[in-house]
Amino acid sequence: MKTILFVTGTRADFGKLKPLMQAVDKTDGLRAVVFVTGMHTLKLYGRTQNEVERAGFRDIHVFHNQCPNEAMDQILANTISGLSRFVHENRPDLIVVHGDRVETLAGAIVGALNNLLVAHVEGGERSGTIDELIRHAVSKMSHAHFVSNREAADRLLQLGEVPESIFEIGSPDVDVMKSASLPSLRETLDYYRIPFDRYGILLFHPVTTELESLDGHAEQVVSALERSPLKWIVVYPNNDAGSHSILRAYQARLTDQTRFRLFPSIRFEFFLVLLENATVLLGNSSAGVREAPMYGVPSVNVGTRQHLRYVGKEVINVGYSADEILTALTTCGEMRRSRECDWSHFGTGGSADLFLAAIKTDDFWNIPRQKVFRDLV
Repeated sequence: MKTILFVTGTRADFGKLKPLMQAVDKTDGLRAVVFVTGMHTLKLYGRTQNEVERAGFRDIHVFHNQCPNEAMDQILANTISGLSRFVHENRPDLIVVHGDRVETLAGAIVGALNNLLVAHVEGGERSGTIDELIRHAVSKMSHAHFVSNREAADRLLQLGEVPESIFEIGSPDVDVMKSASLPSLRETLDYYRIPFDRYGILLFHPVTTELESLDGHAEQVVSALERSPLKWIVVYPNNDAGSHSILRAYQARLTDQTRFRLFPSIRFEFFLVLLENATVLLGNSSAGVREAPMYGVPSVNVGTRQHLRYVGKEVINVGYSADEILTALTTCGEMRRSRECDWSHFGTGGSADLFLAAIKTDDFWNIPRQKVFRDLV
């Protein structure tokens, strides 16, 4: 029996790891263990550990790695400490981490320093800000890489990773996006008591390298929303440093207006339904440059947080000016909704099956724990 430990710290990474967790959980000879930490445990952000528990996984461990307002380096240290204790007591065969969060980095560090096989999902991608540093650091601490596309694989080769350690499986959230079991729009609107038929979605996160300007940036985004004629579903930011600046702007100016519905978090499947039926997605979330274009939904990408990401034709990049944001929103409102969406850059589904196929091979388990840097010649 092989034990696969999945580390999840946010609503976003859980949505992407969930298909892989479910595939492992129902496969003979494999055991899925879920280490739940980070934003999942915080009341302010909806305590989304409940969503993990409701998913029906049999072996879940919850670790509270932070108090409100703790710095990211402190959260990293706390997570390493808690995960290390868990790993020493429940030694898994593989640790699976996703993306570019501090919990992800903690998982890779703990695995590497304990001579455990580490697999990184969606490495090799560009994003910018501190996220990019973390993502590439995680890749260097990981032994196996499950990437979204050939471009990401090539970037890992530039980082000195060996070809035998890289598996192109697409983005696992495409499995969920194409699922026939997603709720209906009516069910979703009723579940969250959203009275809007036509709406935009705001997902705006702090940029940790721009904290001195964040109050002003948040004010500009909120001003654009207030001046827009649309109704808005507003989802809280992630809990990176500076998130309270954004929350203060929301609470001061949006909470008492009927055109806005604010949510600490929205379950991934329900969020996808809302996104597919939205008029526009505004903010600086990866959803604006990944999931929205895949659904053909226009997206206004604000600021620098995603400036190195792949950008589809539905995405308009703008600065932090309310006037610029409003102009882009008007342009999005005039766009003809694409019905022939391009999924190819992030795979066409079946990521969970490709993941399983890889980890069922002897070659995968024989990937050396002692990494070497492969020079490009």
